[in-house]
Amino acid sequence: MKKIIIAAILFLGINFSGLAQEVRLNTYAGYVFKDRVDSYYSSSSYFDGTIQDGFRWGAGIEFHIPGRGAVEIQYLRQDTNAPTTYRDSGFLGGDIQFTNFDLAINYILINGTRYFPTGGPVEPFVGMGAGLGIFNTTNPDNGNNRNATKFSWQLRGGTNIWLADRVAIRIEASLLSAVQAVGGGLYFGTGGVGAGLSTYSSMYQFGFDGGLVFRLRE
Repeated sequence: MKKIIIAAILFLGINFSGLAQEVRLNTYAGYVFKDRVDSYYSSSSYFDGTIQDGFRWGAGIEFHIPGRGAVEIQYLRQDTNAPTTYRDSGFLGGDIQFTNFDLAINYILINGTRYFPTGGPVEPFVGMGAGLGIFNTTNPDNGNNRNATKFSWQLRGGTNIWLADRVAIRIEASLLSAVQAVGGGLYFGTGGVGAGLSTYSSMYQFGFDGGLVFRLRE
């Protein structure tokens, strides 16, 4: 599934590049708020943790198609921690455990954006997108590492403020979600996964981003 989605994103990017009247490079740097994730399968098998807030960065190539809005291929990255308390009746006799996991989050998204020209330097927009959330988790207590790839979606809105013909400041707020991204298959157990814990929790990340926009072709 991961390879299919990446191939589809690349295929769409190649096709949109041929249709685009204008091409832009968007850069992103911002702050992501923390999000609690939990799943109580039973009193003896559960997890309760928090994906910590922090810095996020990224970039995107955006193709503007006359009369159809814009399509962007976007990459975002956040390095953070996830302090988590968990119990698994199928592992270590059901003892309560705590680990502050190291977590790297990567998003590869294709976004559709609608701009609202004002005739001046301010260019408001709204948009939505979908793609992949790629998660890498390391248990610092024993060095075990896990990877997971999940379907993700995004909603966002903001404005570009053009400083010159080819350079703008971009300000936006966004909500990103990775569906069933957090759970037994990603985090738990000194062996990398608890045998009896298989429930999952979707994650929701609200953030603010700023950056620069460069008009590459018009």
